[in-house]
Amino acid sequence: MFDIFTKAHFSSGHHLRDYPGNCERPHGHNWKVEVTVRATQLDKLGMAVDFTVVKKALNEIMDELDHRNLNEHPAFLDQNPSSENIAVFIFEQLKKTLTSDHYRPYSVTVLETDKSGVTYREG
Repeated sequence: MFDIFTKAHFSSGHHLRDYPGNCERPHGHNWKVEVTVRATQLDKLGMAVDFTVVKKALNEIMDELDHRNLNEHPAFLDQNPSSENIAVFIFEQLKKTLTSDHYRPYSVTVLETDKSGVTYREG
């Protein structure tokens, strides 16, 4: 197995509906994201998946989330844009473009600060 990863970031605002504390009020983060794609074999060039392909897929998602109120994003109209839900959203979007017979998304880590974050992977 090969685990290929890349990192990206985006800045956005959000608030957590019905949260009993400060996070219920609008605030922002400089989110950091790490994506891991797991491959079962290498291609004829000796690569599991080209970093350029992974970066392009991730950057398209980052552009969609960057500099916006996440509560107004269609994915978060009915659920809180928590780090957990953002990680699931990114994972599900990546599955659409980064899935083949030899590789697929393995995990997405989302950090809202340098010290706090979450990792999502399918069970």
